[in-house]
Amino acid sequence: MTVRRRDLLQGGTLVLLLGTAQIARGATIVAVRLWPAEDYTRVTIESDGKLASRQVVVPNPPRLAVDIDGIDLNPALRELVAKVQADDPYIAGIRVGQNAPGVVRLVIDLKQQALPQVFTLPPIAAYQHRLVIDFHPVHPADPLEALIAERLKDATNAPPSAPSIGDPLGDLIARQQAPRSRDADKPPAAVAPPANAIARTDRLIIIALDPGHGGEDPGATGPSGTREKDVVLQVAHRLRERINATTVNGNPMRAFLTRDADFFVPLHVRVQKARRVQADLFVSIHADAFTTPSARGASVFALSQGGASSAAARWMAAKENNADLIGGVNVKATDVHVAQALLDMSTAAQIKDSLKLGGALLGEIGRVGQLHKGAVEQAGFAVLKAPDIPSVLVETAFISNPDEEAKLRSDGYQDNLADALMRGIVRYFSANPPLARSRSV
Repeated sequence: MTVRRRDLLQGGTLVLLLGTAQIARGATIVAVRLWPAEDYTRVTIESDGKLASRQVVVPNPPRLAVDIDGIDLNPALRELVAKVQADDPYIAGIRVGQNAPGVVRLVIDLKQQALPQVFTLPPIAAYQHRLVIDFHPVHPADPLEALIAERLKDATNAPPSAPSIGDPLGDLIARQQAPRSRDADKPPAAVAPPANAIARTDRLIIIALDPGHGGEDPGATGPSGTREKDVVLQVAHRLRERINATTVNGNPMRAFLTRDADFFVPLHVRVQKARRVQADLFVSIHADAFTTPSARGASVFALSQGGASSAAARWMAAKENNADLIGGVNVKATDVHVAQALLDMSTAAQIKDSLKLGGALLGEIGRVGQLHKGAVEQAGFAVLKAPDIPSVLVETAFISNPDEEAKLRSDGYQDNLADALMRGIVRYFSANPPLARSRSV
């Protein structure tokens, strides 16, 4: 008996005779996005089916060629060409074309040598399948060096009555990185200053500000479309201005942002960034959301080594810890064991100090707005697990509440909130001086 092709089609069994590449031809690109930042640039290609790709790095001139199987060139994919920004630190331009039937080639021209990572993400939340291409710097900048260089610049431009700066940058960094100790009888070994050193040096107090979400992860969205990732970044920028203009007991302060633009940072990387600059405090800034619009008020959370302090705190921690899945983490490029070890080293002393910090912040926030809870709550927030840095997460207001969404969008409330957080930080240090460190600008 002869089996005709038409009969197989009518019977729906031809799929068993086709290769996987032919089956995948049905995938369609539905959206493309580009997230440029100094830390890294991300290209996201979203489709209604999983994509397979191959890539080749060409060193001279630097570029990455990516062949995507099972798709045809469509208007959505062509939009990627126009999304390249002139100030993108890594991407100079993108070219797309139908390289072969069912194969689209992307050629991404680079401004500098970069380390590409190409991976896929499964559907989650509002996203379908995603093919992600990240470009990381070959030699990442040292954030602590940048903070100290900024302080040197400010001191150099200070009025004539201020001490002049003569220490080499490298010497300042070395002394800033000296071990911290609470034992006054055993101070860190002194570093001999050069002959042209300034008469006195200051202990730089570093506050890590962590604007939640970012990039692919918008966080919560208010009834009028306000995105959490946008308003918390605005608040962080306002707070950074205040921190950089403040001294505590004669010691200058500097703010370090885990992200200073619209890009995604994995939770464990936020912790690592704060530890790399030897931050004295870590303040993660968010905007709350709930299933009903009536919930309102600000909250402050600290880490818990045991169970959560309430069911609501447990729910909040689970929601915030889901950010990595939405933002998109390249699991293959992450040393899961190292990351988990870092997140398991939290100490009782860190939590005790975090509760003190949280109480100081909560008291000041309550002066400018309503509180959702009058005490610091605790739960297992992954972003608060730096073992040696007092860390809190501030939910500034409920973005899901129309009235509080409007407040979060206003300059006045953002200024009041930044002022309150600044007062809380100063209040904390007034009662809890920073750990001893070799004094440094």
